[in-house]
Amino acid sequence: MNNTGLEHNQREQWASRLGFMLAAMGSAVGLGNIWRFSYVAGESGGGAFLLLYLVCVIFIGIPILMAEFTIGRHAKSDAVGSFQKLAPGRPYVIAGFMGVASAFIILSFYGVIAGWTLKYIVSYLTGQMGAAVASEEGVGAFFGGFISSPVEPIFWQFLFMIITISIVYMGVKKGIEKTNKILMPTLAVLVIILALYSMSLGGASEAFAFLFSPDWSIFTNPLDNTEVYLAALGQAFFSLSLGMGALITYGSYLSKNEKLPGAALGVASLDTTFAILAGLMIFPAVFAFGIDPAEGPGLVFVVLPEIFGSLGFVGTIVGLAFFFLIAAAALSSAVSLLEVAVAYFMRRFNWTRQKTSILIGGIIFLLGIPSSLGLGVMDQFTYIGERDFLDSMDFIASNIFLPLGGLIIALFAGWGWNKTEALKESDFGDTFLGNAWIFVLRYVAPIVIFVIFLQSSGILKILGFEL
Repeated sequence: MNNTGLEHNQREQWASRLGFMLAAMGSAVGLGNIWRFSYVAGESGGGAFLLLYLVCVIFIGIPILMAEFTIGRHAKSDAVGSFQKLAPGRPYVIAGFMGVASAFIILSFYGVIAGWTLKYIVSYLTGQMGAAVASEEGVGAFFGGFISSPVEPIFWQFLFMIITISIVYMGVKKGIEKTNKILMPTLAVLVIILALYSMSLGGASEAFAFLFSPDWSIFTNPLDNTEVYLAALGQAFFSLSLGMGALITYGSYLSKNEKLPGAALGVASLDTTFAILAGLMIFPAVFAFGIDPAEGPGLVFVVLPEIFGSLGFVGTIVGLAFFFLIAAAALSSAVSLLEVAVAYFMRRFNWTRQKTSILIGGIIFLLGIPSSLGLGVMDQFTYIGERDFLDSMDFIASNIFLPLGGLIIALFAGWGWNKTEALKESDFGDTFLGNAWIFVLRYVAPIVIFVIFLQSSGILKILGFEL
């Protein structure tokens, strides 16, 4: 047998607790905190969405994040192997397979969007973006021409995937941990500097009101505003990387000596802080220049470059830093997604890390080509409707696979695992917090996730019901 693929005898570990924390943060902090959070918050009304998002993170996100860390560290295996070891012959392993499938789906379109950010970085460096801003057609025409090209988006997607594969190829300590030790502090500094600069542009008061003054009617009339509740839970899952197996996989490289509750709380807190800072980085500029915060995905790739372009040379520097920030955040998350699939196939087929990284990364790149080309979906996706391929992949992963994966993980940790053992392995022990954690996993999280899954997946609509 090939020793580099052995699961138990030579399983890699993090070099330090800090390395694990930064890697787990890297998994959570990504496009979901900047690109996705900004436009979803804009479309969902700002303050009410943010408050619901925080509630989802605290009462559903952190308990499931803890469950994933606990399962991974105890089983010392990948997302599929962990359930096969802890619950042999039982259906909980479906969560592991869904996690691996989610890694393929999400990274296939994640790589496309991240490739766009690389294109923008080079465009700022070469002056191409400045020319686009100065042109009569503007950045919208530049972006539209770029994504409609049959070659360019695929090239930048390929380049991003090469970088991602190279990091995973080098292993847990030398690749993933070392990269995140550089990326995460850099991201923290950049997002703070850019947020401070954005708030100096004159739209800070409107941005604060938008983000921190909720529309209370959304809470008094929840049945009329289900889309905001759906968006908040979906964003919490996407942002924290829940249900996709990344945190189980990263937890499996963790020493038994490390305490999990503090790690889980730290990762969730820093991830949420990063998302709020990203909002304070984007929305002051949006309001300062009279832009609609519900602009949608084009907010990042069309509207903000127009704003940066109007600021002259300083705007060019800010734009370059902004897209470097997005690219680096995307890279840290992409690495964790690829690692989910690589860890599984390494164990399943006893392949080397190097072979698995190249092979699986290459397959995911090929799966992402339809998203790069913006192809439409087949007619049988009736609920998805007129979404293009990239939107459809986002929909399937965010509204179906991730909630279902999180639901199964909650049910396993709450019901399928011996309570005494689960509490012991989580480092909570038989304490108030430990029992509260089990209660949430048994009752609160499953009910909330299942109801919202029925709505967000379109099943209720198909059955003739609508919340």
